[in-house]
Amino acid sequence: MGDWDARAVRARLRQMAAEDPEATRHGAHHHRYELAPPLPEAEIGAFEEEHGCRLPPEYRSFVGRVGDGPAGPAYGLMPLVTPHSGADADGAAEGEWEDDRRPGRLGAPCPMREPRPFDEGQRFDPDEGLTLGTFVLADHGCGTYSRLVLNGLLTGQVWYLDQDFGSCTPASPDFRTWYTGWLEGRT
Repeated sequence: MGDWDARAVRARLRQMAAEDPEATRHGAHHHRYELAPPLPEAEIGAFEEEHGCRLPPEYRSFVGRVGDGPAGPAYGLMPLVTPHSGADADGAAEGEWEDDRRPGRLGAPCPMREPRPFDEGQRFDPDEGLTLGTFVLADHGCGTYSRLVLNGLLTGQVWYLDQDFGSCTPASPDFRTWYTGWLEGRT
């Protein structure tokens, strides 16, 4: 269940690039349908050890067998270990990426329990810690991100968060469903 067919994913990305030579699909001009090399197992294990977390199997397998971003939904898949230059135009995703890797954040329990609808009148209180126990997978722009839940009741799920307004909604039951949905053009 956790293993990926790296050749099939890369073949699909080549097909997507051929179908979108001008990179007009949302975010394609940032990731260009290209993947960085996969990470060595030792590097993935060191990341988990350093941050006190265990990566969900589908994601762990992806970065270890297929690639460590950036080809992916929205402005592209954020890397596990080293930020890609130019992942988004304003650097917001890099700031989220760095914030996620502060000591204790990834190993903390995720406080999300249920969806919270968007409410323009309600601003997010950063002290609430909505992003604890998660890390940013993709930047959608305007302070919205897809995040992978690492700890808590929703472990392994991908959620869509608007951190400015504190809304959160489930995006996918797991990383594989989320990423293959994008590969197949469903998202």
